[in-house]
Amino acid sequence: MDFIEELTWRGMIHQMMPGTDEQLKKGMTAAYLGIDPTADSLHIGHLVGVMMLKHFQRSGHKPIALVGGATGMIGDPSMKSQERKLLDVETLRHNQEAIKNQLAKFLDFDSDAPNAAILVNNYDWMKDYTFLDFIRDVGKNLTVNYMMAKDSVKKRLSGESGEGMSFTEFSYQLLQGYDFLHLYEAEGCRLQLGGSDQWGNITTGTELIRRMLGKDDAFAITCPLITKADGGKFGKTESGNVWLDPARTSPYKFYQFWLNVSDADAEKYIKIFTVLTREEIESLVAQQAENPGARPLQKRLAEEITRMVHGEKELESAIEASQILFSNHAAETLRKIDEATLLAVFEGVPTFEISRSLLNGETKLVDLLTDAAQVFPSKGEMRKMTQQGALSINKEKVADPYAVATEEMLLNGKYILVQRGKKNYYLLIAR
Repeated sequence: MDFIEELTWRGMIHQMMPGTDEQLKKGMTAAYLGIDPTADSLHIGHLVGVMMLKHFQRSGHKPIALVGGATGMIGDPSMKSQERKLLDVETLRHNQEAIKNQLAKFLDFDSDAPNAAILVNNYDWMKDYTFLDFIRDVGKNLTVNYMMAKDSVKKRLSGESGEGMSFTEFSYQLLQGYDFLHLYEAEGCRLQLGGSDQWGNITTGTELIRRMLGKDDAFAITCPLITKADGGKFGKTESGNVWLDPARTSPYKFYQFWLNVSDADAEKYIKIFTVLTREEIESLVAQQAENPGARPLQKRLAEEITRMVHGEKELESAIEASQILFSNHAAETLRKIDEATLLAVFEGVPTFEISRSLLNGETKLVDLLTDAAQVFPSKGEMRKMTQQGALSINKEKVADPYAVATEEMLLNGKYILVQRGKKNYYLLIAR
Protein backbone atom coordinates (compact mmCIF):
# COMPACT_ATOMS: atom_id res chain seq x y z
CA MET A 1 0.00 0.00 0.00
CA ASP A 2 1.37 3.42 -0.97
CA PHE A 3 0.99 5.73 2.05
CA ILE A 4 0.80 9.03 0.14
CA GLU A 5 -1.61 7.60 -2.41
CA GLU A 6 -3.81 6.17 0.36
CA LEU A 7 -3.94 9.43 2.33
CA THR A 8 -4.55 11.47 -0.82
CA TRP A 9 -7.75 9.68 -1.91
CA ARG A 10 -8.96 9.71 1.68
CA GLY A 11 -8.60 13.50 1.79
CA MET A 12 -6.09 13.35 4.62
CA ILE A 13 -3.22 15.48 3.28
CA HIS A 14 -3.13 19.23 3.80
CA GLN A 15 0.57 20.03 3.38
CA MET A 16 3.60 17.92 2.52
CA MET A 17 7.26 18.83 2.30
CA PRO A 18 8.95 18.19 -1.06
CA GLY A 19 10.89 14.92 -1.07
CA THR A 20 8.55 13.12 1.37
CA ASP A 21 7.23 10.66 -1.21
CA GLU A 22 10.75 9.84 -2.41
CA GLN A 23 11.87 9.17 1.20
CA LEU A 24 8.99 6.73 1.77
CA LYS A 25 9.75 4.89 -1.46
CA LYS A 26 13.32 4.19 -0.28
CA GLY A 27 12.01 1.61 2.20
CA MET A 28 10.65 1.38 5.72
CA THR A 29 10.63 4.83 7.30
CA ALA A 30 9.89 5.84 10.89
CA ALA A 31 7.43 8.69 11.50
CA TYR A 32 6.10 10.21 14.68
CA LEU A 33 2.96 11.99 15.77
CA GLY A 34 2.73 13.99 18.99
CA ILE A 35 -0.22 13.59 21.35
CA ASP A 36 -0.91 16.03 24.14
CA PRO A 37 -1.49 14.09 27.39
CA THR A 38 -3.70 16.69 29.09
CA ALA A 39 -6.40 14.04 29.78
CA ASP A 40 -6.34 10.30 30.47
CA SER A 41 -8.31 9.64 27.32
CA LEU A 42 -8.11 10.55 23.67
CA HIS A 43 -11.18 12.14 22.10
CA ILE A 44 -12.31 11.87 18.49
CA GLY A 45 -10.43 15.05 17.60
CA HIS A 46 -7.23 12.99 18.04
CA LEU A 47 -8.41 10.25 15.69
CA VAL A 48 -7.32 11.84 12.41
CA GLY A 49 -3.70 11.76 13.55
CA VAL A 50 -4.08 8.26 15.00
CA MET A 51 -5.56 7.03 11.70
CA MET A 52 -2.58 8.57 9.88
CA LEU A 53 -0.31 6.43 12.06
CA LYS A 54 -2.51 3.38 11.42
CA HIS A 55 -2.32 3.81 7.63
CA PHE A 56 1.43 4.44 7.97
CA GLN A 57 1.89 1.08 9.71
CA ARG A 58 -0.42 -0.66 7.21
CA SER A 59 1.88 0.70 4.48
CA GLY A 60 4.85 -1.13 6.01
CA HIS A 61 6.37 1.84 7.83
CA LYS A 62 7.15 2.28 11.53
CA PRO A 63 4.86 4.56 13.59
CA ILE A 64 6.08 6.34 16.72
CA ALA A 65 3.44 7.76 19.05
CA LEU A 66 4.95 10.52 21.15
CA VAL A 67 3.16 11.42 24.35
CA GLY A 68 4.20 14.97 25.17
CA GLY A 69 5.00 14.66 28.87
CA ALA A 70 7.40 17.60 28.70
CA THR A 71 5.55 19.71 26.15
CA GLY A 72 2.28 18.87 27.95
CA MET A 73 3.70 20.60 31.01
CA ILE A 74 3.90 23.79 28.94
CA GLY A 75 0.96 23.72 26.56
CA ASP A 76 0.96 24.29 22.82
CA PRO A 77 -0.16 27.85 21.98
CA SER A 78 -1.38 26.77 18.51
CA MET A 79 -5.12 27.46 18.08
CA LYS A 80 -5.36 28.51 21.74
CA SER A 81 -6.50 31.94 22.90
CA GLN A 82 -5.11 31.58 26.41
CA GLU A 83 -2.53 29.64 28.39
CA ARG A 84 -3.57 26.27 29.77
CA LYS A 85 -3.10 24.83 33.26
CA LEU A 86 0.12 22.87 33.76
CA LEU A 87 0.07 19.21 34.84
CA ASP A 88 2.24 17.41 37.38
CA VAL A 89 4.45 14.40 36.52
CA GLU A 90 2.25 11.82 38.27
CA THR A 91 -0.83 12.92 36.31
CA LEU A 92 1.10 12.92 33.05
CA ARG A 93 2.36 9.34 33.65
CA HIS A 94 -1.17 8.14 34.42
CA ASN A 95 -2.47 9.82 31.26
CA GLN A 96 0.33 8.28 29.18
CA GLU A 97 -0.59 4.72 30.25
CA ALA A 98 -4.29 5.29 29.56
CA ILE A 99 -3.52 6.75 26.12
CA LYS A 100 -1.23 3.84 25.20
CA ASN A 101 -4.02 1.36 26.00
CA GLN A 102 -6.31 3.25 23.60
CA LEU A 103 -3.67 3.52 20.88
CA ALA A 104 -3.12 -0.25 21.07
CA LYS A 105 -6.58 -0.68 19.51
CA PHE A 106 -5.30 1.05 16.38
CA LEU A 107 -1.59 0.19 16.27
CA ASP A 108 0.48 -2.97 16.69
CA PHE A 109 2.90 -2.32 19.56
CA ASP A 110 3.53 -5.92 20.61
CA SER A 111 4.48 -8.01 17.61
CA ASP A 112 8.05 -8.73 16.56
CA ALA A 113 7.44 -7.14 13.15
CA PRO A 114 10.20 -4.67 12.16
CA ASN A 115 7.56 -1.93 11.86
CA ALA A 116 5.93 -2.52 15.27
CA ALA A 117 4.84 0.78 16.78
CA ILE A 118 6.64 2.32 19.74
CA LEU A 119 5.45 4.80 22.36
CA VAL A 120 7.83 7.47 23.64
CA ASN A 121 7.49 10.32 26.11
CA ASN A 122 9.54 13.48 25.57
CA TYR A 123 9.69 13.97 29.34
CA ASP A 124 12.21 11.10 29.38
CA TRP A 125 14.80 13.03 27.36
CA MET A 126 13.92 16.51 28.59
CA LYS A 127 13.75 15.96 32.38
CA ASP A 128 17.54 16.08 32.88
CA TYR A 129 18.28 18.70 30.22
CA THR A 130 19.18 21.87 32.09
CA PHE A 131 17.84 25.23 30.98
CA LEU A 132 21.37 26.59 30.37
CA ASP A 133 22.35 23.59 28.26
CA PHE A 134 19.14 23.76 26.25
CA ILE A 135 19.37 27.46 25.35
CA ARG A 136 23.07 27.07 24.56
CA ASP A 137 22.73 23.89 22.43
CA VAL A 138 19.32 24.41 20.83
CA GLY A 139 18.12 27.97 21.38
CA LYS A 140 21.07 29.59 19.59
CA ASN A 141 20.17 27.82 16.34
CA LEU A 142 16.93 29.69 15.71
CA THR A 143 16.44 33.44 15.61
CA VAL A 144 13.61 35.19 17.43
CA ASN A 145 12.58 36.58 14.02
CA TYR A 146 12.14 33.00 12.73
CA MET A 147 10.06 32.02 15.78
CA MET A 148 7.94 35.20 15.69
CA ALA A 149 7.00 34.52 12.07
CA LYS A 150 5.05 31.36 13.01
CA ASP A 151 1.27 31.66 12.75
CA SER A 152 0.72 30.20 16.23
CA VAL A 153 2.83 33.01 17.70
CA LYS A 154 1.48 35.81 15.52
CA LYS A 155 -2.15 34.94 16.29
CA ARG A 156 -1.56 34.97 20.02
CA LEU A 157 0.43 38.21 19.98
CA SER A 158 -2.27 39.98 17.96
CA GLY A 159 -5.10 38.34 19.95
CA GLU A 160 -8.02 40.41 21.11
CA SER A 161 -7.67 39.20 24.69
CA GLY A 162 -4.56 41.33 25.05
CA GLU A 163 -2.94 38.69 27.28
CA GLY A 164 -0.10 38.12 24.87
CA MET A 165 2.07 35.03 25.27
CA SER A 166 4.32 33.87 28.08
CA PHE A 167 7.96 32.98 27.44
CA THR A 168 7.03 29.39 28.46
CA GLU A 169 4.59 29.10 25.57
CA PHE A 170 6.92 30.94 23.20
CA SER A 171 9.53 28.24 23.85
CA TYR A 172 7.08 25.44 22.90
CA GLN A 173 8.13 25.30 19.27
CA LEU A 174 11.78 24.90 20.32
CA LEU A 175 10.86 21.91 22.48
CA GLN A 176 8.77 20.29 19.74
CA GLY A 177 11.53 20.98 17.24
CA TYR A 178 14.02 19.29 19.56
CA ASP A 179 11.73 16.22 19.82
CA PHE A 180 12.08 15.71 16.07
CA LEU A 181 15.86 16.11 16.28
CA HIS A 182 16.08 13.64 19.20
CA LEU A 183 13.92 11.02 17.43
CA TYR A 184 15.88 11.59 14.19
CA GLU A 185 19.06 10.56 16.03
CA ALA A 186 17.69 8.00 18.51
CA GLU A 187 15.06 6.21 16.36
CA GLY A 188 16.07 7.10 12.80
CA CYS A 189 12.80 9.06 12.49
CA ARG A 190 12.60 10.93 9.19
CA LEU A 191 9.01 12.16 9.14
CA GLN A 192 6.65 14.02 11.46
CA LEU A 193 2.87 13.84 11.08
CA GLY A 194 0.35 16.24 12.58
CA GLY A 195 -2.64 18.49 12.08
CA SER A 196 -2.38 21.53 9.82
CA ASP A 197 -2.16 23.79 12.89
CA GLN A 198 1.17 22.06 13.69
CA TRP A 199 2.94 22.98 10.44
CA GLY A 200 4.95 25.76 12.08
CA ASN A 201 6.13 23.57 14.96
CA ILE A 202 6.95 20.67 12.64
CA THR A 203 9.01 22.78 10.24
CA THR A 204 10.90 24.19 13.23
CA GLY A 205 12.02 20.58 13.79
CA THR A 206 13.19 20.10 10.21
CA GLU A 207 15.03 23.44 10.43
CA LEU A 208 16.79 22.41 13.67
CA ILE A 209 17.86 19.11 12.08
CA ARG A 210 19.24 21.02 9.09
CA ARG A 211 21.11 23.57 11.21
CA MET A 212 22.38 21.32 14.03
CA LEU A 213 23.07 18.11 12.11
CA GLY A 214 23.53 19.42 8.59
CA LYS A 215 20.90 16.94 7.31
CA ASP A 216 18.14 17.68 4.83
CA ASP A 217 16.25 14.37 4.95
CA ALA A 218 13.64 15.27 7.59
CA PHE A 219 10.11 15.68 6.26
CA ALA A 220 6.58 16.66 7.25
CA ILE A 221 2.97 15.84 6.39
CA THR A 222 -0.06 17.51 7.92
CA CYS A 223 -3.71 16.57 7.66
CA PRO A 224 -6.54 19.09 7.36
CA LEU A 225 -8.40 20.10 10.49
CA ILE A 226 -11.74 18.32 10.31
CA THR A 227 -14.83 20.48 10.06
CA LYS A 228 -18.52 19.72 9.75
CA ALA A 229 -20.47 20.47 6.58
CA ASP A 230 -22.49 23.12 8.44
CA GLY A 231 -19.33 24.87 9.59
CA GLY A 232 -19.63 23.65 13.19
CA LYS A 233 -16.71 22.28 15.18
CA PHE A 234 -16.09 18.57 14.64
CA GLY A 235 -16.22 16.27 17.66
CA LYS A 236 -18.04 18.64 19.99
CA THR A 237 -21.52 17.94 21.29
CA GLU A 238 -23.71 19.88 23.69
CA SER A 239 -22.18 17.88 26.53
CA GLY A 240 -18.57 18.45 25.34
CA ASN A 241 -15.97 16.19 23.73
CA VAL A 242 -16.74 12.72 22.40
CA TRP A 243 -14.17 10.60 24.27
CA LEU A 244 -12.76 7.15 23.55
CA ASP A 245 -12.93 6.21 27.23
CA PRO A 246 -16.29 4.46 27.81
CA ALA A 247 -16.49 5.98 31.31
CA ARG A 248 -16.48 9.46 29.75
CA THR A 249 -18.59 8.76 26.64
CA SER A 250 -20.61 5.53 26.70
CA PRO A 251 -20.25 3.19 23.67
CA TYR A 252 -23.95 3.88 22.97
CA LYS A 253 -23.40 7.65 22.82
CA PHE A 254 -20.22 7.14 20.82
CA TYR A 255 -22.11 5.01 18.29
CA GLN A 256 -24.97 7.51 18.18
CA PHE A 257 -22.58 10.39 17.44
CA TRP A 258 -21.42 8.75 14.19
CA LEU A 259 -24.89 7.45 13.32
CA ASN A 260 -26.27 11.00 13.42
CA VAL A 261 -23.74 12.83 11.24
CA SER A 262 -25.04 14.45 8.06
CA ASP A 263 -24.86 12.68 4.68
CA ALA A 264 -22.10 15.03 3.49
CA ASP A 265 -20.05 14.47 6.64
CA ALA A 266 -20.61 10.70 6.57
CA GLU A 267 -19.11 10.50 3.07
CA LYS A 268 -16.05 12.44 4.24
CA TYR A 269 -15.64 10.76 7.63
CA ILE A 270 -15.90 7.18 6.38
CA LYS A 271 -12.75 7.77 4.32
CA ILE A 272 -10.86 9.27 7.25
CA PHE A 273 -11.97 7.17 10.21
CA THR A 274 -12.15 3.63 8.75
CA VAL A 275 -9.86 1.34 6.79
CA LEU A 276 -12.58 0.38 4.30
CA THR A 277 -11.28 0.17 0.74
CA ARG A 278 -12.03 2.73 -1.92
CA GLU A 279 -14.33 0.24 -3.68
CA GLU A 280 -16.31 -0.50 -0.50
CA ILE A 281 -16.78 3.21 0.20
CA GLU A 282 -17.81 3.98 -3.39
CA SER A 283 -20.39 1.18 -3.16
CA LEU A 284 -21.79 2.65 0.08
CA VAL A 285 -21.91 6.13 -1.45
CA ALA A 286 -23.91 4.71 -4.39
CA GLN A 287 -26.32 2.95 -1.99
CA GLN A 288 -26.76 6.21 -0.07
CA ALA A 289 -27.59 8.11 -3.27
CA GLU A 290 -30.15 5.44 -4.18
CA ASN A 291 -31.82 5.31 -0.76
CA PRO A 292 -30.71 8.13 1.56
CA GLY A 293 -33.33 7.18 4.16
CA ALA A 294 -31.59 3.85 4.83
CA ARG A 295 -28.41 5.77 5.82
CA PRO A 296 -25.96 3.00 4.83
CA LEU A 297 -22.99 5.37 5.11
CA GLN A 298 -23.77 6.45 8.66
CA LYS A 299 -24.55 2.90 9.80
CA ARG A 300 -21.33 1.44 8.42
CA LEU A 301 -19.25 4.38 9.70
CA ALA A 302 -20.73 4.04 13.21
CA GLU A 303 -20.21 0.27 13.18
CA GLU A 304 -16.61 0.34 11.95
CA ILE A 305 -15.35 3.01 14.32
CA THR A 306 -17.27 1.75 17.38
CA ARG A 307 -15.90 -1.75 16.77
CA MET A 308 -12.36 -0.38 16.46
CA VAL A 309 -12.58 1.68 19.67
CA HIS A 310 -14.85 -0.44 21.90
CA GLY A 311 -14.91 -3.95 20.43
CA GLU A 312 -17.56 -6.24 18.94
CA LYS A 313 -19.52 -6.86 22.16
CA GLU A 314 -19.95 -3.17 22.97
CA LEU A 315 -20.91 -2.46 19.34
CA GLU A 316 -23.68 -5.08 19.51
CA SER A 317 -24.93 -3.58 22.78
CA ALA A 318 -24.93 -0.09 21.27
CA ILE A 319 -26.89 -1.29 18.22
CA GLU A 320 -29.39 -3.12 20.46
CA ALA A 321 -29.81 -0.05 22.67
CA SER A 322 -30.31 2.12 19.58
CA GLN A 323 -33.27 -0.05 18.60
CA ILE A 324 -34.99 -0.05 22.01
CA LEU A 325 -37.52 2.59 20.98
CA PHE A 326 -38.60 0.58 17.92
CA SER A 327 -37.73 -3.07 18.59
CA ASN A 328 -40.17 -5.91 19.30
CA HIS A 329 -37.57 -7.34 21.70
CA ALA A 330 -37.08 -4.08 23.60
CA ALA A 331 -38.24 -5.52 26.95
CA GLU A 332 -35.56 -8.20 26.74
CA THR A 333 -32.88 -5.65 25.75
CA LEU A 334 -33.87 -3.31 28.60
CA ARG A 335 -33.17 -6.09 31.08
CA LYS A 336 -29.69 -6.63 29.62
CA ILE A 337 -28.28 -3.14 29.17
CA ASP A 338 -26.17 -1.50 31.83
CA GLU A 339 -27.18 1.56 33.83
CA ALA A 340 -25.00 4.02 31.86
CA THR A 341 -26.52 2.91 28.54
CA LEU A 342 -30.06 2.99 29.92
CA LEU A 343 -29.56 6.56 31.15
CA ALA A 344 -27.92 7.55 27.85
CA VAL A 345 -30.82 6.17 25.78
CA PHE A 346 -33.40 7.97 27.89
CA GLU A 347 -31.40 11.10 28.59
CA GLY A 348 -33.68 14.10 28.99
CA VAL A 349 -36.91 12.20 29.70
CA PRO A 350 -38.84 13.38 32.80
CA THR A 351 -37.84 11.53 35.97
CA PHE A 352 -39.64 10.92 39.25
CA GLU A 353 -38.15 9.68 42.48
CA ILE A 354 -40.30 7.13 44.30
CA SER A 355 -39.88 5.28 47.57
CA ARG A 356 -38.68 1.70 47.15
CA SER A 357 -41.15 0.74 49.90
CA LEU A 358 -44.01 1.33 47.41
CA LEU A 359 -42.83 -1.66 45.35
CA ASN A 360 -44.19 -4.00 48.00
CA GLY A 361 -46.69 -6.01 45.98
CA GLU A 362 -49.56 -3.97 47.43
CA THR A 363 -49.32 -0.52 45.77
CA LYS A 364 -51.52 -0.40 42.66
CA LEU A 365 -50.12 1.03 39.44
CA VAL A 366 -53.01 3.51 39.28
CA ASP A 367 -51.79 4.98 42.58
CA LEU A 368 -48.07 4.73 41.77
CA LEU A 369 -48.42 6.59 38.46
CA THR A 370 -50.67 9.38 39.74
CA ASP A 371 -49.95 9.99 43.43
CA ALA A 372 -46.29 8.92 43.76
CA ALA A 373 -45.21 9.93 40.24
CA GLN A 374 -47.36 12.28 38.17
CA VAL A 375 -47.11 10.33 34.92
CA PHE A 376 -50.89 10.78 34.51
CA PRO A 377 -52.83 13.90 35.59
CA SER A 378 -55.62 11.81 37.14
CA LYS A 379 -56.60 8.22 37.95
CA GLY A 380 -59.45 8.41 35.45
CA GLU A 381 -57.03 9.37 32.67
CA MET A 382 -54.68 6.56 33.71
CA ARG A 383 -57.48 3.94 33.63
CA LYS A 384 -58.74 5.20 30.26
CA MET A 385 -55.30 5.12 28.58
CA THR A 386 -54.54 1.68 30.03
CA GLN A 387 -57.78 0.32 28.59
CA GLN A 388 -56.78 1.79 25.20
CA GLY A 389 -53.47 -0.10 25.33
CA ALA A 390 -51.48 3.12 25.76
CA LEU A 391 -49.49 2.20 28.89
CA SER A 392 -46.28 0.17 28.95
CA ILE A 393 -43.92 -0.64 31.81
CA ASN A 394 -40.39 -1.47 30.69
CA LYS A 395 -41.70 -1.73 27.08
CA GLU A 396 -44.34 -4.33 28.01
CA LYS A 397 -48.05 -3.46 27.66
CA VAL A 398 -50.05 -3.13 30.84
CA ALA A 399 -53.67 -4.25 30.65
CA ASP A 400 -54.77 -3.79 34.26
CA PRO A 401 -54.49 -0.37 35.97
CA TYR A 402 -55.00 -2.12 39.31
CA ALA A 403 -52.01 -4.46 38.88
CA VAL A 404 -49.54 -4.14 41.76
CA ALA A 405 -46.03 -2.73 41.67
CA THR A 406 -43.16 -5.00 42.72
CA GLU A 407 -39.37 -4.81 42.93
CA GLU A 408 -39.18 -7.25 40.02
CA MET A 409 -40.08 -4.30 37.79
CA LEU A 410 -36.77 -2.58 38.54
CA LEU A 411 -34.15 -2.28 35.81
CA ASN A 412 -30.59 -2.36 37.14
CA GLY A 413 -32.19 -2.68 40.58
CA LYS A 414 -33.21 0.97 40.48
CA TYR A 415 -35.32 2.16 37.50
CA ILE A 416 -38.78 1.65 36.01
CA LEU A 417 -39.41 2.86 32.47
CA VAL A 418 -42.99 4.05 31.90
CA GLN A 419 -44.34 4.79 28.43
CA ARG A 420 -47.56 6.74 28.01
CA GLY A 421 -48.81 6.69 24.44
CA LYS A 422 -46.33 6.35 21.61
CA LYS A 423 -43.74 8.99 22.43
CA ASN A 424 -43.98 9.96 26.11
CA TYR A 425 -41.41 8.27 28.33
CA TYR A 426 -40.83 8.66 32.06
CA LEU A 427 -38.14 7.20 34.28
CA LEU A 428 -39.01 6.28 37.86
CA ILE A 429 -36.04 6.07 40.21
CA ALA A 430 -36.54 3.99 43.33
CA ARG A 431 -34.66 5.28 46.40
